[in-house]
Amino acid sequence: MITPRFSCSQNDSSVIVAIYCPSVRASDVEINVDETLFSVHINPYFLRLNFAHALVDDEQASASYDPSSGYLTVTLTKGVKGQEFKDLDLLAKLLAPRPPEHLPEQPLIEVLSSEDAPVTEDDELSARAQSLTLEHDEFLEAAQNDWQLPQDLPEALPPLQTSATHRYGFLDMHSGYFRHVAHTENEVNELGVDAETCPPDERRRKRLEHEEEKWDEEYYMADFVEDEYIQELIAWRNPHVTATDEFKYTEEENLTMLRLPRKEYLATPSQAHNLYLTLLSLLFSHAYETRTTQHDPTPESAWTIGSLTPAFSALDPPPYSPTPPPLSQSSSFDASELAAVFTASYRRALAFPLHRSFALAEACRADVAALLTKGKRAVIRCLLEMKHILDHHDVYYVYSKIWVDDFCVWTATYASDDVLHQLSRDVARLKMEKSMIGRDLDGLEALTREAAEREPDSDDESEDEIERMLPAPL
Repeated sequence: MITPRFSCSQNDSSVIVAIYCPSVRASDVEINVDETLFSVHINPYFLRLNFAHALVDDEQASASYDPSSGYLTVTLTKGVKGQEFKDLDLLAKLLAPRPPEHLPEQPLIEVLSSEDAPVTEDDELSARAQSLTLEHDEFLEAAQNDWQLPQDLPEALPPLQTSATHRYGFLDMHSGYFRHVAHTENEVNELGVDAETCPPDERRRKRLEHEEEKWDEEYYMADFVEDEYIQELIAWRNPHVTATDEFKYTEEENLTMLRLPRKEYLATPSQAHNLYLTLLSLLFSHAYETRTTQHDPTPESAWTIGSLTPAFSALDPPPYSPTPPPLSQSSSFDASELAAVFTASYRRALAFPLHRSFALAEACRADVAALLTKGKRAVIRCLLEMKHILDHHDVYYVYSKIWVDDFCVWTATYASDDVLHQLSRDVARLKMEKSMIGRDLDGLEALTREAAEREPDSDDESEDEIERMLPAPL
């Protein structure tokens, strides 16, 4: 079955779905409306949409087909007249499966089969004696506390590892994409041939080691002195930030969203929290690439995005805080964990790409805060641009498959504009100090300024040399 191109609009009483299905017979159209679920089948096309509110297939509903344009227009009656259907332009959200009403607090585990080990008589007696001892202790404790037995919440089970392969990517859903990495020229991959089997702690260790190897003090000092072009990049205004026109996806963007995977993501609150942190890392990489190319991607853009994103280069997404703060809800973010995310991005921005400047990194963070203010639509547009750049590379398209595709769908379906706006405020207020990077940036800059002050001007040197060469006056 083929998913056709479509668009949705609304008025006070109806939702209108325009479906492009050329060269079909209108008599073969099958339309079904079930509360919020709307589906159309007309060979070879099939379309199923999940709306936010209920629809009614009554006498006012209609469908008409225009053979000249190839568009089937279906008008559906709103269950509540005047009710606003939001996000009709987010095609990925309409196509995604209906999200569950209640998300699980921890990942669910399905037991496929089990077999009890044989229990000996001694084991049984030992277990009974231990049980009686524990019950006796609990009753004594309860008597001392007005007969209130202790109630403790069960801890989340650790992830079950049944093979040497470690999953990675969005919600650790992917594997197998790096099995033949030894035969590809993937300069972004920092895990080498161990990408499939490297555990998370080892990935982080290798990433940090590689960052230290790539750090070049002289390169940083040179960019600090010769910063005329970098200052131009900092002064450049990001069109995604400055846009004031009414937001509308292009035809190419809509077609890309139609080709996105249709998945249901059962993320726990903790996982959703970490996805927002990873999103910050992706947006920083996009902001750096966009600013340094002035929104005109080059053949190196895919490498730049991949190298700046720890979740790509080392399959190492946030959180990066040594001791993450306790989570009361997925939308509550601590300044320390936000600083850890941007510290990782800053370290890479000062070690890998062509232009290495702390001030430039600060400008990219400001771009991230401004983009988040625009809401999920602007964020999805940035993700779609990243996807376009990665998809057109022979090797780095893999990062679009394991991260960006899922992020586009998740952002459209599950991300909250309120959370994005809160993140925007938190990122804008964040104070990034040079000392956080783990390198003596202040010291290097001071040495550079001292050297510039000691070094005589080249023009003055030339004039002094000429004067020495002239004959002495009589």
